[in-house]
Amino acid sequence: MKNIFNKAMIVGLSVGLASFSSTSVAAYKEVQVADGGTISGQVTFAGDDPAPKTYFISKDNDVCGSGERKIDFVKVNDGALTDVVVYLDKVKKGKEFPQLNTQVQQKGCEFLPFLSVMHNTGDYAAVNDDPVLHNIHTYEIIGRAKKTVFNISQPEVGTITKSIKLKRGSAMKVECDAHDFMHSFVFVAKNPYYAVVDNSGHFSIDNVPPGKYTIKAWHGKLKEQKGKVTVSANGTVTFDFNFK
Repeated sequence: MKNIFNKAMIVGLSVGLASFSSTSVAAYKEVQVADGGTISGQVTFAGDDPAPKTYFISKDNDVCGSGERKIDFVKVNDGALTDVVVYLDKVKKGKEFPQLNTQVQQKGCEFLPFLSVMHNTGDYAAVNDDPVLHNIHTYEIIGRAKKTVFNISQPEVGTITKSIKLKRGSAMKVECDAHDFMHSFVFVAKNPYYAVVDNSGHFSIDNVPPGKYTIKAWHGKLKEQKGKVTVSANGTVTFDFNFK
């Protein structure tokens, strides 16, 4: 009798976990949005603008250049913070979400662009324009931790494409294992309610179904910020972020 009870418990637990798993990873659903609202705001930075990080170019100088390479991981423009993506977290349904892939070039031993955006389950194309070996290493950013997504060598000019599906994180850090001065970031959107801030830190997210949401501001080097926002029918709400 005890064994039968234990088996029943295990089966029930397995069904429950399967149900939870299927719910937690449910795909975004496109629906007609009635009376959608808009969220807008600005992302600013308080305090001194952090200095760029300096790297010494020690190899492949004919292609990579010589001397120092400065990378400005925290770009502040007259008090506004750039390279930030503002998004609504865990939105299950809403406006159209067409597929968006991304292509990142390795040119002059630099990743271009520094920040790009793609959709989850989309394709990431790594283009090597340099006649030297690059080893592109991508990490899923999970809080302060990083987990390898893919790590692949590109010894020749050409393109390697990988399908990306992040389970927990919202972005990837991209590095070159052959050149420690190559860095970039990719925001991986799981719904269409996101916006990259402009040079003055402003953003706008439109056609949002009326309701309550968690809004987040993601930056590759600074701790992610979040808040709560309520969108009314055909309304406009302002929400600002301030990083330090």
